[in-house]
Amino acid sequence: MTTFLLLHGFQNHRPPGHWHHWLAGRLAERGHEVRYPQLPEPDAPVLDDWLAALREHLEPPADGAFVVVAHSLSVLLWLHAAARTPDDLPVDRVLLVAPPSPAVTASIPEIAGFAEGLDLSAVRLKAPARLVYAAGDPYCPEGADVPYGIPLGLDSDLVPGGGHLTPDSGYGEWPSVLRWCEDPATRVGPR
Repeated sequence: MTTFLLLHGFQNHRPPGHWHHWLAGRLAERGHEVRYPQLPEPDAPVLDDWLAALREHLEPPADGAFVVVAHSLSVLLWLHAAARTPDDLPVDRVLLVAPPSPAVTASIPEIAGFAEGLDLSAVRLKAPARLVYAAGDPYCPEGADVPYGIPLGLDSDLVPGGGHLTPDSGYGEWPSVLRWCEDPATRVGPR
């Protein structure tokens, strides 16, 4: 059994139509432990509050692997944690999905604090991490490999035409993410 921690993004109230919600259900059906917390104030998030909530959910399981699947703003949450306290991230691997670019994040007042002080040169990813992003993402128009993938040396999967990889772009069920969760050698592709 593996323990999965699913971390949502800005304004996400864990709706049933989102691939995170679908993934949580499929993983639980397969006998895995799933942690899918509602992070504080998702419509007006505060970085320090989200970091505190993250720490609450990082208790390693007694047995089995510990895997994080972060989407959108929670990718920046994870990167802040990896820059500040990398030794306090006791996970075996991480999937970083559709992070917003630093410029876009800084331009949205409610989340601008997540762009401030994020020094990628200080990020220490102790566990293997894979970046998944899509062409045509309005929150990262340059492609997430430019601000994150290349500077951090991440293994990356580009999803053609996936937008921000949300239900609005057709991402409710996403079988390739489920396959990656159980086999990290799986490439993540279109739904």
